[in-house]
Amino acid sequence: MQIISPAKINLWLQIHGKRLDGFHEVRTRFCKLALADTIEIERVYAEEKTMLSCSDPFVPTDESNLVMRALRGFEEASGVRAGWRVHLEKRIPSGAGLGGGSSNAATALKAFNAISGSPLSQDKLLEIAASIGSDVPFFLLDKTAADGTGRGEIVAPAGFPFRLPVVLIKPPFPIPTPWAYKRWTDSRELAGVLYAPQICAWGTMFNDLERPVFEKNLLLPAIKSKLLEFADTTAALMSGSGSTIFAITHTAAASEDLAKLARGWLGDSAWIAVTHTLPSGD
Repeated sequence: MQIISPAKINLWLQIHGKRLDGFHEVRTRFCKLALADTIEIERVYAEEKTMLSCSDPFVPTDESNLVMRALRGFEEASGVRAGWRVHLEKRIPSGAGLGGGSSNAATALKAFNAISGSPLSQDKLLEIAASIGSDVPFFLLDKTAADGTGRGEIVAPAGFPFRLPVVLIKPPFPIPTPWAYKRWTDSRELAGVLYAPQICAWGTMFNDLERPVFEKNLLLPAIKSKLLEFADTTAALMSGSGSTIFAITHTAAASEDLAKLARGWLGDSAWIAVTHTLPSGD
């Protein structure tokens, strides 16, 4: 089985404080992108050992990979034991706030279940996904967009009749998600940086994690401000806990133009991609 594992952006992210379990209560909207990894999965009946490979040499292929955690969760819940060959063809960068690892885990979890004859219900798959990571349940849904609550793992599909051109810019460093949340309470806004909600046809865009992340990583607010100067930019925001900053433009042609300008600003130091959101039904 060869399957697509899409990236996501957060169109908004609001933090409501810390919970008793140590996580933060959030309200967010996830939205899938056309940018995607490809996962190849084969069940190998003659072998018991699972072999995981990846096109990105910096992505671990041991038990720490979220795909392996998804497999162990599936095995424990279903009782299915088999050997698997799994290959990840990566296009989504790691540590970017684009959900690459979460998407891989959810996509593989669905595939393990389908190839094994679907022994687990959707509710059980969602339970396993939530145990792996807060973003993972979203990628189990066959919907473009969803609203996340709790720590993000409680997801409800949302209508999204838009195909938005998007430019993605990831500097050459990741942002650890736990670090960003830990610094949120005591962080301060930087002068001259737009943190205010941006009103758009699809909702109000803002990200509470920009405050702690921007305070310690000054390149990111500079990129956001630069993107907002572009005449055809509708909105610009950090996705999740970063480090990706994205801009939504009026047209696909404008996205290409903006990406070209960004490559001039940043040279080869940043990963830059042009993509679009997936409207409902894609």
